[in-house]
Amino acid sequence: MMKFEKMSTPITIGNMVVKNRFVVPPMGNNFANTDGTMSEQSVAYYSARAAGGFGLITLEATVVHPGAKGGPRKPCLYDDAFVPSFKAVIDACHAHGAKVSIQLQNAGPDGNAKNAGAPIEAASAIANKCGKDIPVAVPTARVYELAQGYGEAAKRAMAAGADAVEIHMAHGYLVSSFISPRTNKRVDEFGGSFENRMRFPRLIVDAVKKAVGDKVAIIARINGADDMPGGIDVHDAATIAAELEAMGVQGLHVSRAVHLKDEFMWAPTQTHAGFNAEQAAEIKRAVSIPIITVGRYTEPQYAELMVREGRADLVAFGRQSLADPELPNKALAGKLSDLTPCIACLQGCVANMFKGEPICCLTNPALGYESQNISPASTAKRVLVAGGGVGGLYAAFLCAQRGHSVTLYEASDTLGGNMRLAAFPPGKGDLTNMVRSAIVKCQKTGVQILLNTPLTMDEIKAENPDAVIVATGATTLMLPIPGIDAPEILHGGDVLAGTVAAGKKVLVVGGGMVGCETAAFLGERGHDVTVVEFRDTCGADVINEHRVYLMEDFRNYRIGQVTSAKVVAFYTDGVDYDSPDGSRHTLRGYDSVVLSMGYRNYDPLSADLEAAGIPHYTIGDATRARRALDATREAYDTALEI
Repeated sequence: MMKFEKMSTPITIGNMVVKNRFVVPPMGNNFANTDGTMSEQSVAYYSARAAGGFGLITLEATVVHPGAKGGPRKPCLYDDAFVPSFKAVIDACHAHGAKVSIQLQNAGPDGNAKNAGAPIEAASAIANKCGKDIPVAVPTARVYELAQGYGEAAKRAMAAGADAVEIHMAHGYLVSSFISPRTNKRVDEFGGSFENRMRFPRLIVDAVKKAVGDKVAIIARINGADDMPGGIDVHDAATIAAELEAMGVQGLHVSRAVHLKDEFMWAPTQTHAGFNAEQAAEIKRAVSIPIITVGRYTEPQYAELMVREGRADLVAFGRQSLADPELPNKALAGKLSDLTPCIACLQGCVANMFKGEPICCLTNPALGYESQNISPASTAKRVLVAGGGVGGLYAAFLCAQRGHSVTLYEASDTLGGNMRLAAFPPGKGDLTNMVRSAIVKCQKTGVQILLNTPLTMDEIKAENPDAVIVATGATTLMLPIPGIDAPEILHGGDVLAGTVAAGKKVLVVGGGMVGCETAAFLGERGHDVTVVEFRDTCGADVINEHRVYLMEDFRNYRIGQVTSAKVVAFYTDGVDYDSPDGSRHTLRGYDSVVLSMGYRNYDPLSADLEAAGIPHYTIGDATRARRALDATREAYDTALEI
């Protein structure tokens, strides 16, 4: 087993001594109050990560200028009134031995004029993407004023007790828009040459140094690359890093990409840990100050290698710190089998961040509820759980953690339900980490697990439980279409599970996430696959960052697509379908037809439990086929209620 000797050693950034190399990076969480102050939930959230052993906690992007608020729940430091709420967060983290940095940001062209109450600003009047506000090119005189705003915010950060500030210079935000020639088209002293494009960052660093002296460490977050033609590449980034060090920056946080390439900013499941490692290493060669690397780090083994080999000095675990705030403690204690993994699903963190809602987590339903610890129940109860998918597993171990006696019944010979099958398509293997983690938690909390044993009403009556949790999941959706129930029609779940074999030429009926991932699974194995879909786009329900890679699979495996097609009849070798204009078409001559039109709830117990007056809770897909995020959230809520 790897020892995390390098990750556990202290490091100095400026005058700040950090106890280890584990970092919580800045992540928008929408826990702040709408008035820009940090909330009690902010205190609970950050202090939980400090208690979990992270050496450096970076508070999320904090607005430094009035009129630059990019979201309704963004914390702010453009006025002294905000300082006490930040101090409450910082004091709570310091109590656990963590150091605290505050990221200082103006979202610039990626802001929102409606939220900000003022026009957004950038180096040039170039919208970040389609649908975004066109920013105002910052007048020359105002650039100097904006630089001073960072210094004033840094002074407030120091007053709140921060150990460091992190100046946000990445991701296409305000400072980044000046640095990159892709977005800086100015012809004044802030445009054109490298020296001119770095003039705004220099003014900011000078203002911050003047405000805090040597009392607060100065860190800058930069892009290792913009990942866009004409933007910053890693060689430019190395030069930028060296220039920032010469200005007096004492540490660099190397991230990646602008928002047109979000698949690099918050990489989905298909991307492996350390995918930014080469960029961090190249920048590390250019400077002598500490480098923080970030990018899909989950389990800490590769992080240890990065530090051990001198390619980075600290490692930021972003979404992994959401999934398990105790990662450092578990790693250093040799208890990684207890780790709750981030599976990079993006369902609750990134999606909610953009919606302006408090973030949540599929694998950690306690995220956002850190102040509501899973405490022992006042009365220990007998609880039966029907179904061993992730909803049932989570409900079982959470109830057991509260002191209940729990038995879980699974009708098949394998736990995990549809989440286990979802791990079979290309790039989705990490989903098994979540299933295994939940199984281990059940085992360690004393849950009795019965496989090949469906829970029946006779068993329930014999056990006489205090409560039953129905987590029986979902089954294949069978619409009333002629021929759909023919035995020759294969089901996508059976294909993924390996219980049936498809022929060489395959028609997948259903082009949502389930059908598309089944098609990619078959395409990877050399099948000739076509997908027929009712909507006008395949994968329309897939989160964008995942869809980028899914559609790449479609191109690589030459998967055909027939869209805007309403299937009206199934045959053993194909289907008939209608187009929106009412014309009828046929797709025939396939060796196999695979039904993947989605799922519907399966609940064989709730009605009978209700009739018998037995207390029960129906969760997850047993209620309605939805996301796994809903299942684990409902499992958590149910466990707290019982």
